[in-house]
Amino acid sequence: MVEVNTMADLLTVGEVAARSGVPVSTLHFYQAKGLITSTRNSGNQRRFDRSELRRIAVIRVAQRAGISLGEIREALSTLPTKRTISAKDWSRMSNRWKRQLDARIERLAALRDQLGDCIGCGCLSLDTCPLRNPMDVLSTEGPGPRLLEFETNEQ
Repeated sequence: MVEVNTMADLLTVGEVAARSGVPVSTLHFYQAKGLITSTRNSGNQRRFDRSELRRIAVIRVAQRAGISLGEIREALSTLPTKRTISAKDWSRMSNRWKRQLDARIERLAALRDQLGDCIGCGCLSLDTCPLRNPMDVLSTEGPGPRLLEFETNEQ
């Protein structure tokens, strides 16, 4: 059975901000990015289903873990709207993010461990630098920059 909410059951943007601890401007931003949804009442004011509070909590936790808004939006898009995120939903999303965080941690640990070898060397040689281009592996990929990761951090 589908539960139909009346406008009286919905929360105003101010109520959502107060209950979630998120500024109204951030709620508007989240909605513009497709992370949360609202409806409009007859006075054209935003109204939010109570289930959006859990979505906002998930967004905040994921952001604190360093997950990009694009990745969060992708994960949330797999869930039905107007339904509170369940423990099973959270487990599936967080396991996916754990793998990404583990990979990021491994890259950072490798960087940390190699960083001491390069401090003060002054070589400026991308052909032989063990940190930026070990064994000149990038030369096989063709000309141009290969190390720049173009990530959009929409936080």
